[in-house]
Amino acid sequence: MASVTLRDIEKRYGDVTVVHGMNVEVADGELLVLVGPSGCGKSTTLRMVAGLETITAGELHIGERLVNDVSPRDRDIAMVFQSYALYPHMTVYENMAFGLKIRKMAKADIDARVRAAATLLGLSELLERRPKALSGGQRQRVAMGRAVVREPSVFLFDEPLSNLDAKLRVQMRLEIARLHKRLAATILYVTHDQVEAMTLADRIAVMHGGFLQQCDTPDVVYTRPANTFVATFIGSPAMNLWPVDFEPDGDGATLVGPGLRVALRAAHAGPLIEALGDARSCTLGLRPQDVQVVAEADADAQLAIDVVEPLGAETFVYGQLAGGDPADAAVPVDAVTADRQQAPVVLRIDPSTAVVAGALLPIRMPIDRIHLFDSAGLRLDVAATP
Repeated sequence: MASVTLRDIEKRYGDVTVVHGMNVEVADGELLVLVGPSGCGKSTTLRMVAGLETITAGELHIGERLVNDVSPRDRDIAMVFQSYALYPHMTVYENMAFGLKIRKMAKADIDARVRAAATLLGLSELLERRPKALSGGQRQRVAMGRAVVREPSVFLFDEPLSNLDAKLRVQMRLEIARLHKRLAATILYVTHDQVEAMTLADRIAVMHGGFLQQCDTPDVVYTRPANTFVATFIGSPAMNLWPVDFEPDGDGATLVGPGLRVALRAAHAGPLIEALGDARSCTLGLRPQDVQVVAEADADAQLAIDVVEPLGAETFVYGQLAGGDPADAAVPVDAVTADRQQAPVVLRIDPSTAVVAGALLPIRMPIDRIHLFDSAGLRLDVAATP
């Protein structure tokens, strides 16, 4: 296997730049997931690595080799597409063997590789079938097998599970995780599904608007998002965000927003004052499961409940903070465009908690769980432990 290094990679179509100064390294044997919404540039980035798109600026290395001008067939990569791209007139065996035959590999070597890959992917009983006789999950395993037999330095996956139903996606995520573990393969994987990213990745590279927003382990991206875009994109339901003002109050301070007041002790207020500088406004974020339902006397805010979704093991509660301007409540701040748009407040609570639509629910925002972001949407590294 080999590493993949992108240094200041850019892609422009005329005057339009779709990938801006991309810097990422996929270590040898690592599974790195490029994730982001549609149109963020992740598939274009993958296609540049594959050689299917030319690189406008920057350097792309596979291992120690600069491959900007190397043809796709000579990059020692194998790609698995969203569409299975299987030859309908060929059997599973023939589909998997086709690329090796083109290389004029010996028949015995082809047979050994195909049967080894079939065993690895649970396809041994299907080798004589044609694609029309296979389920979607089986076809995707064949597409993966066709890549595996080539024994490339790098595997590229472009939204490989998008055409599968929910149950098959879960099964195929397990297949890909097992494949990575058994082969110790270097994999660059593209998806718009943050659940796929969180469950598969050694590291996640989050993209938005052609820019790399954050690249780190799933745990760090979730618990310490670099900006408000990452905070709301990673995690389901998304993090709640509120614009707040910082008001000194004796030795401590209070974060005041539409319908909420969160008291800070001096140990928290001091670092926040230093982080904010001359500013007195920031954005407060809290994951739905971290909002606490409390007695009214202990509440930081009251949630006016709009919708209750009981899901058995948990309950989602949607609403707006009472006493604030609904147009300002739970406002996401986009890290790139700074656009603001209304969104409901979301809580994930224990199903034993009795809640009904139309009621007011007293809630608290624990200091050790809040996230703070500046006016540009960038994370403020402020200690938030009691």
